[in-house]
Amino acid sequence: MFSHVTLGTNDLDRAGLFYDALLMPLGLVQRPVTPDGGPPSLCWIKPGQTLPRLNIYRPFNGAPATAGNGVMVAFEAPSPAAVDSAYAGGMATGGTCEGAPGPRPHYGEGYYGAYLRDPDGNKLHVVFRGDIRG
Repeated sequence: MFSHVTLGTNDLDRAGLFYDALLMPLGLVQRPVTPDGGPPSLCWIKPGQTLPRLNIYRPFNGAPATAGNGVMVAFEAPSPAAVDSAYAGGMATGGTCEGAPGPRPHYGEGYYGAYLRDPDGNKLHVVFRGDIRG
């Protein structure tokens, strides 16, 4: 359904450390970005796939990156342990807690997730969807 999601950052190096720590437990890896005339950026994908992608950019207009009110990106985890690991990695590299890892039965039986913000304030959710896995 999605080609890519793009989030802004004010510090690309810091964002790279944060997203590597958050996304590696979920099986995502950073891929090289071919310069295209836009601002410097980073990109993560699932190995062997070209889409979807998570892109982290300095804003194209040169203004500071700000988090969107009401915007949240959710990442699927293969297990509750991967949620825990991704959350721990994100917190260790500058994230802030918006909801510690744990079951969230009000969303569905087997739903296990965590919420955090990246160092630029973007809200993220890491979730294992036991409620819809077959």
